[in-house]
Amino acid sequence: MTRLSSCSAFPSRRLCREGSPSTHPPSRTACLATNAVRWAPTSSGARCALIVACASFAATGPVCAHGFAGKRFFPATLATDDPFVADELSLPTVAGLPKGTDDPPARETDLSIDLSKRVSENLGVGLGATYKILRPDHGDTQRGFDNLAASLKYQFYQSDEHEAILSAGVDWDIGGSGAKRVGAESFSTFTPTLFFGKGFGDLAAEMKYLRPIAVTGLVGIGIPSRASTTTVSDGGDVDVERHPHTLEWGFALQYSLPYLQSAVQDVGLPAPFSRMIPVVEFAMSTALDRGASGTTGTINPGILWAGQYVQLGAEAIVPLNSRSGHGVGWLVQLHFFIDDMFPRTFGRPIFEAQR
Repeated sequence: MTRLSSCSAFPSRRLCREGSPSTHPPSRTACLATNAVRWAPTSSGARCALIVACASFAATGPVCAHGFAGKRFFPATLATDDPFVADELSLPTVAGLPKGTDDPPARETDLSIDLSKRVSENLGVGLGATYKILRPDHGDTQRGFDNLAASLKYQFYQSDEHEAILSAGVDWDIGGSGAKRVGAESFSTFTPTLFFGKGFGDLAAEMKYLRPIAVTGLVGIGIPSRASTTTVSDGGDVDVERHPHTLEWGFALQYSLPYLQSAVQDVGLPAPFSRMIPVVEFAMSTALDRGASGTTGTINPGILWAGQYVQLGAEAIVPLNSRSGHGVGWLVQLHFFIDDMFPRTFGRPIFEAQR
């Protein structure tokens, strides 16, 4: 799990069509093609070709790989974590953040790597590291690693019919594991979180062009391991910095062009547009106590492109208010679906249920 990105997965590996599960599921491309046989209008020749392609998967029992609930593929979002457990890798995630509010203000560039691994079909762990480069308007550039981030997530509900999913987890910002010169805190923060995802493919027929819409999101409580930090300057001045509990919340609105093509109506989009998913993310934090109040965050409009084994993403980073930064930043990510790349080895859960 990334502090700027998120990883998704499809832990239950539900059937795309009738059949028995297999230990070697086809890719997300195969699942979308299977759904296209049912939903997309085609010529007789194209329909026959798709039926033959699906029949080739039927021998092994076609199942949907990672990121699916019913016909819905949920992409990995960049600024808010999504509800899926995963075998995947974000390498790299690069962000040029808006100028901060410190004095003197500094421009920040983050380079991140995040790895997520399924322990079982519904339980996953994650580990992330971020290298920060701070360039103040006046003064020397500072470089170093931020605190390591670890996570645990469990999916406890999924409805294929309603394209819905719920998960619960906890994030751990490991205090003291990063460099103080780039702002890494000496205390840890634990954030128990509820994650959700909902596609709108169950809307009425007259609202069919709204069916490609989906939303994922989260809500959690940031709990610092220390209520305050006291420092004493060389001149003997005592400064007490209080660390409030925070409400961490956010959501991502997306419009899936692959879903439009395969499950609603084939509108003839050519590549690469047929694999694109426009998205707007809202990543927010609200201070709750200990003398702090108010909400900071960013609004991130962008575009995702999902292939068979990788996903590409790019977003703008727009501060919510003056307390959140100044100017517009940017965020790009290369994301690998390990469960699709290596389904027989690295992409399998550590403890896999016997079939």
